[in-house]
Amino acid sequence: MDDVDSALVDNVKSFAAGGFGGICAVLTGHPFDLVKVRLQTGLYNSAIQCVKDTVAKDGLTGLYRGVLPPLIGVTPMFAVSFWGYDVGKKLVGSFTGKTADQFTIKDISTAGFISAIPTTLVAAPFERVKVMMQIQEGAKSKGMGAVIAEMYKTGGIRSIFKGSVATLARDGPGSALYFATYEYLKKELSTPGKDLSIFAIMTAGGFAGVAMWLGVFPIDTIKSTQQSSNVPISIGQVTKNIYAKGGIKAFFPGVGPALARSFPANAATFLGVEVARKALDKAF
Repeated sequence: MDDVDSALVDNVKSFAAGGFGGICAVLTGHPFDLVKVRLQTGLYNSAIQCVKDTVAKDGLTGLYRGVLPPLIGVTPMFAVSFWGYDVGKKLVGSFTGKTADQFTIKDISTAGFISAIPTTLVAAPFERVKVMMQIQEGAKSKGMGAVIAEMYKTGGIRSIFKGSVATLARDGPGSALYFATYEYLKKELSTPGKDLSIFAIMTAGGFAGVAMWLGVFPIDTIKSTQQSSNVPISIGQVTKNIYAKGGIKAFFPGVGPALARSFPANAATFLGVEVARKALDKAF
């Protein structure tokens, strides 16, 4: 019974720490994400012009348009992701007979991929709402409730979950890269017998975010484009349409803002997770 209680407490800690990390990520990275989505969906061709026009039309708060869905959604999304990663590590450990400190990059990547499966159930609908809000501009922009109502009216629950397959296709390999890069760099930057420094945590976390986005950005462009449409369209058709516009290059609009966002946002994420987990371990 004590083992069951201990496992439950450990799961709750992972969930809570991941959620706090998610809040840190959203507040740090949302303006970059907004620019990325507006470039991906063809509203702008230049990140600088996008920022100028957004601030001119909506003020500085315009850079946080659509922040509510990720703030509401990313908190449980990151919570589920880090919880799923812990579950993935336990599954890999049970299958291989290894302890976490014996894991290879392959083992860590497998655990990371597993974490994306439950995360997609939370991420896909909130990503869909976020994208639909981010492509709006000006005074006629709708709130989150109105956007959800319009999506439901055009296609029911299926419309709200549009892009779920693309989200999993992005987050599976993305999470594998994410956690593998973080664990590898954390180990390389740590000193045996000493607590991990804030610099090491943020450096490993920042590069984990960069590695993830470099690996999955074309899939993210497909996902954002599919989710920005209110008419049914398949991943295959979206891919063909994007390629027809500009070849391979067309899959990388907004890669600059995405990479610019990824380092600080994910540095903040892992710092938040590590700090929250340490505080929870002391408290419980």
